[in-house]
Amino acid sequence: MSDALRDYLDVWNQKPVLRLIYDDFYRRIAAACVPGLTVELGGGIGNLKQRLDNVVSTDIQLGPWLDCVADAQQLPFADGAVGNIVMVDVLHHIEFPINFFREAERVLRPGGRVVMVEPAITWGSTLFYRLLHHEPVVTSADPLASGVPDPKRDPYDSNQAIPTLIATRDRERFHARFPALRIRGADWFSLASYPMSGGFKPWSLLPVRLCSTLLRIERLVEPGIGRLAAFRMRLVVEKAAPCQGGRLPAAEVPAPQPGGVDPEKISGSAKI
Repeated sequence: MSDALRDYLDVWNQKPVLRLIYDDFYRRIAAACVPGLTVELGGGIGNLKQRLDNVVSTDIQLGPWLDCVADAQQLPFADGAVGNIVMVDVLHHIEFPINFFREAERVLRPGGRVVMVEPAITWGSTLFYRLLHHEPVVTSADPLASGVPDPKRDPYDSNQAIPTLIATRDRERFHARFPALRIRGADWFSLASYPMSGGFKPWSLLPVRLCSTLLRIERLVEPGIGRLAAFRMRLVVEKAAPCQGGRLPAAEVPAPQPGGVDPEKISGSAKI
């Protein structure tokens, strides 16, 4: 086990508020999954596997609770063998997301889904992620850039803007590049609970006794202000089933919700 994973496991075991926050993530992921084999990418310290059935847990790093070591850009699964690919905070760490989506398109069965929880870059979250989080936010990046993965690259290198860019600015480009995949939806959530929890930092500003209440309140107001102020997003991408004649249906592109952040107006990068 790497030192980083060991540190994450220590914090997880010591912070009940963190476990409540991530249980909310896992429930949202489970609610969007379809029947069939589920493959978890970036299994980390093995928490999600404890909450889903029929899961093969993988990570690019070795861990005693994992079923296999796998690179998201080169998945060791047969064509059409997978019902769901699930992950938490993985996409923004992948060197070339386009390579992952090619693999997802290959291994998912028709109707299968990629379900992920990732950082959301919104008007409410951008300063927090830029100034108080150690990972960079580079909205000028091309999330669909092609390249050959560097085997020496640090797996923790990242760009937190990638998921938001795919869900917003580059959504139409994504659909054009992957006609068999369609973005089913992007749900914007976690308004105060996540930043107040401190994440995997040892501190927390959110008392455990108030956490569940705050999560319930947030679910009530997310539809109205989530796109403006959320710190997290659930992105669901589905592999389309061919229509008669072998043609794929047009991708569903929901209209942008009002009040959302324009990635073009939040340019540059920040790394602390």
